[in-house]
Amino acid sequence: MIPSVPNQLLMLIIAYTMLGFLVLCLCLATRWAWWVKSAMVVLVSGFYVFSHQALLGISGWPTEDKLPERFVLLAAVFDEPAPARHHEGAIYIWLNPMKDNEPLDMPRSYKLPYAKDLHEILGDGIKKARDGNTQMGSTEPKRGPSGFAWLRPSGNDQLQIKLSDLPRAQLPGK
Repeated sequence: MIPSVPNQLLMLIIAYTMLGFLVLCLCLATRWAWWVKSAMVVLVSGFYVFSHQALLGISGWPTEDKLPERFVLLAAVFDEPAPARHHEGAIYIWLNPMKDNEPLDMPRSYKLPYAKDLHEILGDGIKKARDGNTQMGSTEPKRGPSGFAWLRPSGNDQLQIKLSDLPRAQLPGK
């Protein structure tokens, strides 16, 4: 299935194509040194790759950024691994980050590496949420090997996710 391309993304593609065309015209029409022309081509090509990665984060694709410390779980989709197809699998979750014990207005989509225990935790949380118990999550660093923490990559694979029922709002007294 071919994903639909939003108008803004189409306009950016056209703008980047025009930039590439202008660089091509400059390279063909000027007598600049070959290394200046090569640097321009490499710079514009690198700009395309960089902007594509940056646009993925704002165009609705799930991010692989670190999860917030506290959040409200909205939904989860489990893509189980298939070793026969060399597919590692993933877990996609939608959540509202919490700030000052209040969920933010805009939810965010995250992509996590597949783990059976995480699948069970989030699956139970989704079942409870369907029953009317909104789930509040928190992340903690996993206890792992001691040593040089700055050498290990930071990411969601080093986090432990815990879910609990969101406390009911207390009405003020009369």
